[in-house]
Amino acid sequence: MLIDIADPRAFPERAEPSHAPLIELAEASLAATGAARADAIDRTLTTALAERLESGDALLVANLIAAAPSVAIARQLWRRLIDAWGVASRRSAADGVAATLFAVPVVVIAGSQSTVDAPASVPAVAGVLSDTARLAAILLEHCALAGNEAFGLADALVAADAVDIPRLSELLAWQRLAGRRETVARDLPPAPIAVQPGQQSVHLRFLIGTTLAAPEVDVLAATDGVGWAMPLAKELARQLALPEVSVLALPRAPQSPPVALQQGRAAQREVGAQLFASNAIRGLRARVGEPAAVISAHRSVAAPGGGELRLSLSSPFDPREAEGFRCPLFPTDRVGDVASMLFDLLRDCRVADVRMLPGVHPDRDPQTGMTLLFKPEADAAEHTSLH
Repeated sequence: MLIDIADPRAFPERAEPSHAPLIELAEASLAATGAARADAIDRTLTTALAERLESGDALLVANLIAAAPSVAIARQLWRRLIDAWGVASRRSAADGVAATLFAVPVVVIAGSQSTVDAPASVPAVAGVLSDTARLAAILLEHCALAGNEAFGLADALVAADAVDIPRLSELLAWQRLAGRRETVARDLPPAPIAVQPGQQSVHLRFLIGTTLAAPEVDVLAATDGVGWAMPLAKELARQLALPEVSVLALPRAPQSPPVALQQGRAAQREVGAQLFASNAIRGLRARVGEPAAVISAHRSVAAPGGGELRLSLSSPFDPREAEGFRCPLFPTDRVGDVASMLFDLLRDCRVADVRMLPGVHPDRDPQTGMTLLFKPEADAAEHTSLH
């Protein structure tokens, strides 16, 4: 079900001269009336992006996507970026052997039952893996990389910025050196996971690896975790475990960095929404009965692209303010798709009263200065809609 809701993000009205040619190619591809014409434009755009990655200009590519004047253009640029990574990777194959650098998105749910008020008293999950050989054995046992046996894994779970677009040129260079069987010194520090007392939180990390195979073999062809996902999840949780801290690891299929980043962000957002909704709905039903939900669009300078969706849960019988989930919108996200994810989640949780507010709303309540969340009985017209 596609939901019609306003997009709260602010898109650039005019592209900078350095970005204009590639944005115009993306626009021309989307406007092409024939498949042959669109394919020709796509090849030109893909080649240009591959050249930028190979020349060390990944930051320019990141700025290009941020400068997209619409979601449709951003999505088209990202699709061609994925293709460009593949083109640049194939060019680096040497002596009949191609290295493939991959990333496994891992959504981590960490929590502590401790009631101590000081967060510093709860240890952080370090993100260091003590036995990568065991993890590799699980992937190998279940043919997770097209049955490839020549692969290795980094001993750290890294944050999203380690595989984000500005790092792609560096990652491509590492991949090229690995294909030549040269020693690669990687800057992949583990990203610790902070744990708050008495709370659960959702985090996104990536397990990085490299395989060697014949150039024609697509070791990342499988897009599911059939067979290996559950044992890998259990082993990751075991290696990340700490006393008095619960850790649940949810790995996704290995993918190229741009694909893994896109899928990982979506997975973290969905799991975060599920965790929030299940806890909030359970609490409201236990205290006051059935909850009501409001989905609204908000401008926020702290959000990616300057805007986000918010899910508010409340009850007219609960004197407290609504409980809210801030739902980020990334460059390639269609706002209707994200709203549909929230709507489907509420339906699965059997929430009957779901409201969609029209318009785009401010970040803060002008009266209280607090994060603006709506309750169904409140009149949204009392709050100024930005458009």
